[in-house]
Amino acid sequence: MLNPVIGTKRNKPPFRYDIVGSFLRPDDLKDARLQYEQGEMNAEQLSVIEYAEIAQLVDKQKALGLQVITDGEFHRSWWHLDFFLGIQGTQKIYLNQGTGGQDSKTRTESFQIVDKISFAHHPMLAHFRELQQLAGDHIAKMTIPSPALFHFVEHYNGNDVYSDQEELFADIIKVYQQAIQAFYDAGCRYLQLDDTTWGTLCSGRHRVHLRSRGLDPDQLAEDYVRLINESIAYRPDDMVIALHVCRGNLRSTWFAAGGYEPIAETLFAQAQVDAFFLEYDNERSGGFEPLRFIQDQFVVLGLVTTKHGGLESKEMLKTRIAEAAQVVNLNQLCLSTQCGFASTEEGNMLTEEEQWDKIRLVIETANEVWTQPSS
Repeated sequence: MLNPVIGTKRNKPPFRYDIVGSFLRPDDLKDARLQYEQGEMNAEQLSVIEYAEIAQLVDKQKALGLQVITDGEFHRSWWHLDFFLGIQGTQKIYLNQGTGGQDSKTRTESFQIVDKISFAHHPMLAHFRELQQLAGDHIAKMTIPSPALFHFVEHYNGNDVYSDQEELFADIIKVYQQAIQAFYDAGCRYLQLDDTTWGTLCSGRHRVHLRSRGLDPDQLAEDYVRLINESIAYRPDDMVIALHVCRGNLRSTWFAAGGYEPIAETLFAQAQVDAFFLEYDNERSGGFEPLRFIQDQFVVLGLVTTKHGGLESKEMLKTRIAEAAQVVNLNQLCLSTQCGFASTEEGNMLTEEEQWDKIRLVIETANEVWTQPSS
């Protein structure tokens, strides 16, 4: 075991103990959404129940000692589609039934561009204002899918609106610049971009598949760093933007495997985000060596899995943090779960009690590693 490491606490995001964002939906919320889908409840009635459940979730997060609060994505069915479908010029489509990894059937919903895209009157702005009010003196964190993922999914589904990729890139950038400013104006100071694109680009199997479709994964990485950087270029100075890299989390499954080396130099050295939330809960994520390309960004180590309820050893977590600290300065590191607990409303295969035990473990471990007050 490595010698124990001691670092300083933080009073701004990303916090030494942080969260990715989504939480398991309570049964009452699941029942309400089902009634809504079956026409037994209207949108206003559903909204009242969602608000009540979010208020309870926020109280629970505060009681546990979290410094950052989310709404658990309780207003959403998907972690990404709800945001994409709120962008003007998109519509829901249904794909052929497929698998999300490990032979687990996915829902078949996706989106397609049907007109020039724009950002206006997005429902998630109201969702954030609601969270901001509930959060009080805690930091309210907003999570949305990244602009790179918007393009990646769109490219797969195709469209008859944009024949020129640079024009599409320019409009995606404009949409995200306006979205970021709108969330800022609503009070958001901590925004997380969630992105499975980079997990795909880490995977040898997926890189082969991309090449079979005539796509160069290395060029995609360059294009997507540019897309992210230009999308966040005008963010206000007091707004923290993080990028969460994911390899799949639907119902505790995954779709991609492979360490960060194939994308490390491009993403870590060039992306102008303030922090990376990185999966490191098992061998599929590889080692810490790719973190040598990190510049001055923070790295939130996702060492605690959300895919099952078993608790990791606190000593093992400390050892892994110490290993990462041999590559990146300890005071650029933080700790979180590897992902959220419910990328879709179905949720992962663990109980709510196990979910909160995971969060407690993150908090306790971080408090024992980063013990000194910041200067």
